[in-house]
Amino acid sequence: MEFPKRIYTSEEVEKARELVEKGYKHNVSIKGSPSFRRKVQKALELVTVAGYSDFFRTYIRSIEEIDGLTQLRQADATIWANKYGVENPVDAASLLIQKTFHMKEYLEGKLYYGGVAEKRSIKKRREFLETLRTRTKDDKIIAECDRLLKMWDESSMIY
Repeated sequence: MEFPKRIYTSEEVEKARELVEKGYKHNVSIKGSPSFRRKVQKALELVTVAGYSDFFRTYIRSIEEIDGLTQLRQADATIWANKYGVENPVDAASLLIQKTFHMKEYLEGKLYYGGVAEKRSIKKRREFLETLRTRTKDDKIIAECDRLLKMWDESSMIY
């Protein structure tokens, strides 16, 4: 069975869900400038170091460079990202995992946006950073994970 081109109708969502449950993995494509593609590739390398590659490839088909705001395009299983969103590979990797989690919840029929859903996805992003921190041997990546985790801790105190 082939993964649906669009994941919009209830039939398409159901077909995609069935394939995911059977272990389907996307061959992820990266579309954009050479610089954008290099930066996304670095972020995806960190996704692999943290052990999240299968999770990512299960739900995301492509990453495309845009001029606007970074967002998940659920109907296409695509992350639209701008050049600023992928500048820092550690932060970009955690953002990709957060968007992947949104896609997972979309396919599961859960509310994947709004306050409570956003808290769940931030929890997943933090979990990724903590895992990457323990799995990498690169001191710069560890320091960046620590910095980002501290930032998330401080921003969560606002709520």
